[in-house]
Amino acid sequence: MDELRKKRLLWQIPFLLLLIVGTVLIIRQQRSIPYQHCSGLIFGTTYHLTYQYDTDLKKEIEAKMQEVDNALSMFNENSIISRINSNRDMKPNEMFLEVFRQAQEISDDTHGSFDITVGPLVNAWGFGFKNEQLPDKHAVDSLMAMIGYKKVHYDGQRIVKSDKRITLDCSAIAKGYGVDVVAKLLASKGINNFLVEIGGEIVTRGISEKRLPWKIGVTKPTNDPLNEGQELQTTLNVTDKAMATSGNYRNFYYKGKKKYAHTIDPKTGYPVQHNILSATVLTDQCMRADAYATAFMVIGFDEALKVLERNPDLMAYLIYDDNGENKVWYSPSLKDKIAQ
Repeated sequence: MDELRKKRLLWQIPFLLLLIVGTVLIIRQQRSIPYQHCSGLIFGTTYHLTYQYDTDLKKEIEAKMQEVDNALSMFNENSIISRINSNRDMKPNEMFLEVFRQAQEISDDTHGSFDITVGPLVNAWGFGFKNEQLPDKHAVDSLMAMIGYKKVHYDGQRIVKSDKRITLDCSAIAKGYGVDVVAKLLASKGINNFLVEIGGEIVTRGISEKRLPWKIGVTKPTNDPLNEGQELQTTLNVTDKAMATSGNYRNFYYKGKKKYAHTIDPKTGYPVQHNILSATVLTDQCMRADAYATAFMVIGFDEALKVLERNPDLMAYLIYDDNGENKVWYSPSLKDKIAQ
């Protein structure tokens, strides 16, 4: 019996050695593949990519981002969303519909706090196109007739609006979707290590050039909108996840002695007044992280916790004001991702 075991062991040793050698060669080959870097402008913001591949994919990446722009950019007069907003006959493509359907689902889940029809109110309050004239109650009430995600739907062929004055603005979800699209392109090439960032929204996979998990900083809130220091509140290990952050602390202005935040509540027509300063959301899809981060800035701390409870795929890092002192709450599942 012992002789039989010895013979089996002798036969197994070459296979084990071959496995070890093969593993070492694969690791060496992976380490020899360079990390590519590219950056530029898209969607009215900047993008930065780092990915491990032996070929520069910038042209393919920008072509894919341009597809998203052609579907969802309000600043492209020939985009699908621009055509819909101007009531031109337009059959939406799959890119547009994927974002539209996700936006409508999140609107349902947040009871209308996330709403892609809110743009006219945002502009009226002095953001978007920087209108400095604050709206009075009559103006807000008039605009509210054109606001509401339930006033638009897809009938299988076209986007149907109950009022032709309704306009769609996907800026609170489109960047995240663009990140998802580029990440999917890289994954389709067999790329296992990458970071895609568009306008602060991020998707990562694998490890960085330092052979470590990707580390992403969360900026500490400040009341100074011109602060360029961007001191970090914390750093998160964001590997194989999407991450998006929304915050009011730099996007506000004063009219008289009153402070107005840039986040507008679609249900009231007025800027939100609550204590969340910054909402960072992590999940598997960046467009979901992007939209929910915006929604959390609208619904406030208590309601955000309820949303997190019914959406176990979401993790959040919330910075809020507690009587003048900044405090932090984060999902228990996020604990092992906090690097500092």
